[in-house]
Amino acid sequence: MGDLRRRGVVALGVTALVAPLTLAIGATPAQAASCTTSAGPYQKKAEKFLGRPVDGKQSAADCKAIRAFQTKHGIRPNIGYAGPVTWGVMNLMNKQKAVGKNPNKAGKCPTNKGRIACVDLTLQLSWIQDGKKLVYGPVPVRTGRNGYETRTGLKKVYWRNKNHVSTIYDVPMPYSQFFDGGQAFHSVGVSMWNPPGSHGCVNMTGTAAKKYWSLLKKGDDVYVYGRKPGT
Repeated sequence: MGDLRRRGVVALGVTALVAPLTLAIGATPAQAASCTTSAGPYQKKAEKFLGRPVDGKQSAADCKAIRAFQTKHGIRPNIGYAGPVTWGVMNLMNKQKAVGKNPNKAGKCPTNKGRIACVDLTLQLSWIQDGKKLVYGPVPVRTGRNGYETRTGLKKVYWRNKNHVSTIYDVPMPYSQFFDGGQAFHSVGVSMWNPPGSHGCVNMTGTAAKKYWSLLKKGDDVYVYGRKPGT
């Protein structure tokens, strides 16, 4: 997925992370790689997020900052256009930061199960708790994209494989802890905010996946709830 480059009517109210990639008809790779001079519909919000002067006007420095953010998080095309996908990622980051160290404030993840790994699809966060005590996290995660949603409900870790390789996609899945069919916690080498998401697994950074490996064991509970933006 990526930001809209097509100029003209742009839907300002698009929900975060749901806009499909739309390139201008006839755009070449060279054009897609250049920095745009156009201000996107979320220009001011992107400027504020990145600590830039907030004037809603695209400058060379604005484009460079937005483009660097897009490149870091795998948003395509990375042309510095402040469209709905770029703002969706920024907005999600803001919401995640606001959670602080109280991810289960609403009490949606069970507190009567002892050790449990919680996954909030809406905020793309996960953490481990013992009853009401936060043990680790919250950490940003990357869950299933549209059509490959991470399934909700109460599960259990049923198989662990530290050096697993996917038999479907033939890619490494280090520190895999499976809790629902082929869906597992495991580390990946991309940004946790890289759209559109995984094929159903709960992707984590290497640091988080290693910590989960050390804190969880076979039979531990996993609770997945909410709905990922764009699914």
